[in-house]
Amino acid sequence: MSKQRSEGNLDTAIGPETAITGDLRVGASLQMDGKVEGKLEVSDSVLAGPKSHIKGEIHCREAVIAGRVEGNIFASETVELQAGAKVHGNISCKGLIIQRDSFFEGNCTMSARVEATGGERPPQ
Repeated sequence: MSKQRSEGNLDTAIGPETAITGDLRVGASLQMDGKVEGKLEVSDSVLAGPKSHIKGEIHCREAVIAGRVEGNIFASETVELQAGAKVHGNISCKGLIIQRDSFFEGNCTMSARVEATGGERPPQ
């Protein structure tokens, strides 16, 4: 990925030759260029490069996807699908950006009250 959208800290990087099976919890942002099969819980941004492959749920503040995701994405802010992205799953977020030449198969729920833990917050 050439650009980091988040102003937060990049805490963890997964390289293109790395494959992980299991759930991951990251305390800041995640730069993802390898393969993960499991649930991702990231407190800030998920930056998934063109060679990334995520098989499982993503829970984060925002996601910028240029690779492949097979699973649902729950973002408390925005999700951006960059050119070349392939997403097979549902997206729940406040804002969705879909660039030309990306692929999205699923449903999108947009609400100002989405939490990264999944679903909408009940009205207060």
